Amino acid sequence: MNYLAHLLLSGPNPDTQVGGLLGDFVKGPLKGGYPPEVEQGIRLHRQIDTLTAHLPAMTQLNKLFESPWRRYAGVVVDIAFDHLLAQRWQEFHRQTLPEFCADFYQHLSSHRHRLPEQAQQFCDRAPGLGWLESYADPDIMATILNRVGTRFRRPVALGDCWPIVQANHNHFDRAFDETMMELSLFAESFLHLSMSASSISCDLTNQNLDGRNPPLIPSQRNAHL
Repeated sequence: MNYLAHLLLSGPNPDTQVGGLLGDFVKGPLKGGYPPEVEQGIRLHRQIDTLTAHLPAMTQLNKLFESPWRRYAGVVVDIAFDHLLAQRWQEFHRQTLPEFCADFYQHLSSHRHRLPEQAQQFCDRAPGLGWLESYADPDIMATILNRVGTRFRRPVALGDCWPIVQANHNHFDRAFDETMMELSLFAESFLHLSMSASSISCDLTNQNLDGRNPPLIPSQRNAHL
């Protein structure tokens, strides 16, 4: 998935949303270099990317792209989904897309000092460009894809793929609906379990600080019988 979808799936916590963006910029193991909610968002981003790559709806879309575009299909589909999400944003969020983006840009700037260099560039440029909200405009999608294509080791005119998306818009609409439903349920479950684990960890820490022993796990109970 691309930027906008990851932000939506990160839930309402602004720090987790920052992590949802940083999943594209932060690589390797997480060692506490970011606030817990930011790292939670990065982990969720990685899990979503892993899950998405194996969803049947996504693999079927990839087959719509013939050589030489098949190798870039995943990138194009991700960006096409952000376009669909931006156009249908009010189905998924109570805020308008410009309001949501403005709030996110502002909160992201509060983390600027800890962002990787490329993420800092996004932080600095995105508000002025209306980066995320621009995905709603079908007339510039080919331009956006071409901009992405310049980042490859060998630049590619990725915008030439956009007619494939337009010609198969019904397939993309159906796959988008299926994928967003599945990913929304997954993300909600992930965030709920993460919150529960964090709450249990906090309770155990407080018990230790109070001088109380934590509850015995079953093997410890048996040892006392």
